[in-house]
Amino acid sequence: MSKETKRDVFEVAMNHATKSGWVDYSEMMSRYDAALPDDLPVIPKAVSEYIQWGKSYDIQLYMMYNFKFIHSQGFKKLTDDVESWIISSSDTFARAWLDGYEVEANEP
Repeated sequence: MSKETKRDVFEVAMNHATKSGWVDYSEMMSRYDAALPDDLPVIPKAVSEYIQWGKSYDIQLYMMYNFKFIHSQGFKKLTDDVESWIISSSDTFARAWLDGYEVEANEP
């Protein structure tokens, strides 16, 4: 197994492109640094609303798992389904909180 990262591969490609005059290295590296990860978690819309609410009140991630606290703070949309999803998908929830996320497409 290689220890080469995606960034390592990108830097090699950028070095080759820069030498050929095809691209501005510093501009592309800045864009790469600002870009979102390739594999953002996909979460339900209701969980997205929960995350947005928590971040708007600067609630710490660990407190977002304390559903009694959240209910006491007045978040009315915290349903049993949302709680169940967060409990069963706790790693995905944490990644979505920290890295960003995409919302599941609505089913027809």
